[in-house]
Amino acid sequence: MDSIYDLIVIGAGPGGYVAAIRAAQLGMKVLCVEKEAVPGGTCLRVGCIPSKALLESSELFYKTRREFGMHGINVEASVDLPKLMARKDSIVTQLTKGIGMLFKKNGVEHITGQAKFTGPKTIAIGDQDFEAKAVIIATGAKPASLPGIDFDGESIVDSTGALSFDKIPESMIVIGGGAIGLEMASVWSRLGANMTVLEYLPQIVPGMDAEVAELAKRILNRQKIKIETGVRVTGAKTANGAVTVTAEGKKEGDPPREWTVDKLLVSVGRRPVVDGLNLNAADIETDDRGFIPVDEHCETKTPGVYAVGDVIGGLMLAHKASQEAVSVVERLAGRQAKVNYNAIPAVVFTDPEIASVGKTEEQLKEANVTYKKGSFPYAANGRAKALSAKEGFVKFLADPDTDLIYGAHIIGLRAGDLIAEIALAMHLGASVIDIARTTHAHPTLAEIVKEAALAMHGEAIHI
Repeated sequence: MDSIYDLIVIGAGPGGYVAAIRAAQLGMKVLCVEKEAVPGGTCLRVGCIPSKALLESSELFYKTRREFGMHGINVEASVDLPKLMARKDSIVTQLTKGIGMLFKKNGVEHITGQAKFTGPKTIAIGDQDFEAKAVIIATGAKPASLPGIDFDGESIVDSTGALSFDKIPESMIVIGGGAIGLEMASVWSRLGANMTVLEYLPQIVPGMDAEVAELAKRILNRQKIKIETGVRVTGAKTANGAVTVTAEGKKEGDPPREWTVDKLLVSVGRRPVVDGLNLNAADIETDDRGFIPVDEHCETKTPGVYAVGDVIGGLMLAHKASQEAVSVVERLAGRQAKVNYNAIPAVVFTDPEIASVGKTEEQLKEANVTYKKGSFPYAANGRAKALSAKEGFVKFLADPDTDLIYGAHIIGLRAGDLIAEIALAMHLGASVIDIARTTHAHPTLAEIVKEAALAMHGEAIHI
């Protein structure tokens, strides 16, 4: 063996690089292997970070044209797309370089290449062989497509392709009304594309609270994003630089539907990246969807081999992967650690933002769980009015006897920041009344959370 490590981490995304750094902080000798030229994984390179950069730029442009006037600010605005993209790329470069610096600071050895298992805890990278006391697989996931639709990287793209158009499309369809689809639809719609979102399920943002999803759909429709649910897309073909998308008729017996647009983004989910790992050599099998099965501590059936993040399924969120990674490493160091999956927030960065933690009303009803709820609108909050954030609400769902929080759902400005307080409360076992009795600064959006908690007990002050 070329070297023996305490831990080998395969993948340098939010699960992998966090695992490597935390393990090194705990005194372990760590090797992190990443097949891409730079660390960061999908999130930093072609996912969370670049999309948020584009969302920020496009929102500023949209508001300059449509909302500045109400503030008495009169300006003319146009888009310099190359400069907009350069800003996005600069942010990505800074952050990926930052991970390399953190590796050096913490003594993590980093190798670029494809890791391949040669045994339960041995891997090969090219002609080099490595052994470790433990291995963490953190290889993430990649975009999935639909039967009859093939990515061409130009007219039919995945989420990565939609981050780097060289010009603003005149028309565009997004297949999939989840977080990624709606965020990218927002970016290009704000910049001028005639946008349509087609979602197969009855609601957008599947899995989130239905009341929130319905309001989000109405607001996005008003932003000139045409959203259709219950649409089963059957194919897409390119010709003469355009894409023709086909779907089943609205009703049985209706002829197929058809749209022709400049760009098509397929955003229908992600599938795990396990290609080239040679998992059989580690006695690891994937499930029928390609995910790696693990126990409650993220350990595979092979002792000492773990998997975290998108490659094991569940919520495909960067922060979930990071939390799992830290939990695994802490346990390897002899500490007590476990991920609280009931308190992992999820955020969709549209305008307004959508945030959720815990159970939805639909899930509670399906499980025949008795609950109470309380909500409070943004429109009744002073800070929200000053920010022209009149639409949205915060909603709590809780046990009627113990007042413990089952879930909470927010649609409105900075919902992604507001949900953190509720996630913390759930993690610590705090009740709704604990939040209601906590002093919140005035005037802030956080007061909406407090008032929603008060509303649970019929004590809201400002409505």
